[in-house]
Amino acid sequence: MFTARGRKLLNLRLIFTRNLYKETRTDASEPKTRSSVASRLDLLELPRKLRKSERKPWVTDINEVKRKARVEKQDRRLVQETTLKPPKNGLLVKKLIPVAHDVLATRDQLLFYASRVANSISIYFCSVCGDVHVGDPPHKIRTCNVSGSQTNKEHVWERGGIEHVLPVVESFHLYDRLGRAVSHNERLQVDRIPAIVELCIQAGVDIPKYPTRRREYPVYYVAGKLIDFEKRFPKNDSHEKDINTSGFWTSPKRTNNNQKFFNPPSDDLKGFADRGIEALDKLHSGVLKLMEQYDVQTCGYCNEVQVGPKGHRVRQCQAFKHQMRDGQHAWQQASIDDIIPPVYVWHVWDSQDRLLIDALKRYYGKLPAVVELFEQAGASVGEKYREMMREDVVVPGLDEENLVV
Repeated sequence: MFTARGRKLLNLRLIFTRNLYKETRTDASEPKTRSSVASRLDLLELPRKLRKSERKPWVTDINEVKRKARVEKQDRRLVQETTLKPPKNGLLVKKLIPVAHDVLATRDQLLFYASRVANSISIYFCSVCGDVHVGDPPHKIRTCNVSGSQTNKEHVWERGGIEHVLPVVESFHLYDRLGRAVSHNERLQVDRIPAIVELCIQAGVDIPKYPTRRREYPVYYVAGKLIDFEKRFPKNDSHEKDINTSGFWTSPKRTNNNQKFFNPPSDDLKGFADRGIEALDKLHSGVLKLMEQYDVQTCGYCNEVQVGPKGHRVRQCQAFKHQMRDGQHAWQQASIDDIIPPVYVWHVWDSQDRLLIDALKRYYGKLPAVVELFEQAGASVGEKYREMMREDVVVPGLDEENLVV
């Protein structure tokens, strides 16, 4: 009996040693010390999934938000002018206009590269809970725990597309960014477009299909009110020029003029993936620069987003305690994850056995779905995703499962 227990402890020690000193993708000339190995074992924990009754974390501390509200309330009592800087005074931030054009072009590139890679790598989604998996075959991890799921909590997989990897978050298009908010009766009269596109339009991109007002003179902020001395429709405003009207029965034709500037390789799947990772990083950095100056609002309990200094007044929120708000959204400052939501999927190791089973789910890592798509195509995803992939963790074999504590 003592011999069997000693043999088991010896096997556990071998597994732990192999886990601790496994070779990672680092420079061979780097000296391997105990501290460097321990630093690589610090895994990055993904954000916890919020309950229905929990509110999204505040981008700005709640005490700071309350302090600003008290200051604004005091300013409204004083009849004096407050100087505003762009873009709060209605003018554009000139240095961010090229950034807005780059963000819009990078978004088209990312969609193009992701769609080309998705033609070779399968994408699945669960028809019950909406979970996504990249790669073939889909995993067998039993995490489908919603109303209507199976008794064994297994997913019901169906073939998905690029919209499951890069979900589109829409926002109401505003003609006047500083104008009044969209009311509930106007919800069917105002166009809804991707939030990134609306952010780029407000930052200086002109799209004839979605006209917007460009001010030549700043607005004034007096006693808590915006005073605009410029005419609502100036004489030189030609926003109705070159606009093709279309009804509900017709859809605008999508042009592929931007694709000729991508200069992609013909059949190089790894080339598409490498360019896709670069476009994703460039898109994130560009959106962060725009959001530092241009406000974006999100609901604290649902996924609704409104680009602009204030949210709309459409009563369509069905989240926690929406009856107390009469269906209104609980608006707060948005983060980049609200505009570009990361869909986390299980990371598939580059091995012959690509099937992920439920018994070993604690050893699997996760990645954003689009990053996992490019990683399986051969792209180098960078160091910031290494901790999510859990490459320092050795997945035990099925014969070693009963030896792992």
